[in-house]
Amino acid sequence: MKVAVFLDRDGTINEEVGYINHIDRFRIFPWTAAAVRMLNDAGLAAVLVTNQSGIARGYFPETLVREVHARLQAELAQSGARLDAVYYCPHHPDGKLEAFRRSCDCRKPAPGMLHRAAADLEIDLSRSYVVSDRYQDLVMGFRTGVRGVLVMSGYGKGEYHYHRDSWPRQPDRVSHDLLDAVMWIADHARSGSL
Repeated sequence: MKVAVFLDRDGTINEEVGYINHIDRFRIFPWTAAAVRMLNDAGLAAVLVTNQSGIARGYFPETLVREVHARLQAELAQSGARLDAVYYCPHHPDGKLEAFRRSCDCRKPAPGMLHRAAADLEIDLSRSYVVSDRYQDLVMGFRTGVRGVLVMSGYGKGEYHYHRDSWPRQPDRVSHDLLDAVMWIADHARSGSL
């Protein structure tokens, strides 16, 4: 079974700008490609998991999410990096669009996307990680035995500074950014401590 690193999108892989309601608002961080390539080189599955409730809310069409992910894969490929899979949740219980208005098992912090990825890619969740700028994403991982790394990009610094005392479980690691997080995870992979 494979070990995976589940990556949040906005604020972790790319700049947090609120809803990306146009392709021009999507800008990956300068360290993202190197981080993903390091995962690829270490033999770890790089899996994107992202909430995209803007679809349910009617802020943008689902086709835009696919376009953003195609651009992300293309930009990564230019640096010799790749995501092994991409999962997104288009739902929201208060969504404007009826087709996407529901409570689901895939909206983070629910663990549905992790379970789906584990089944699709034969991932050992107990040896895997989630990296995000949002504590709720780490909770998703904790619910399935996945370790969590909080990054200080995006919302991470504010969440950590103002809310960490209320968290029932602390992150397994706090990292400056995605590259720092991946370097720590890759060190564990090389040492055989995953």
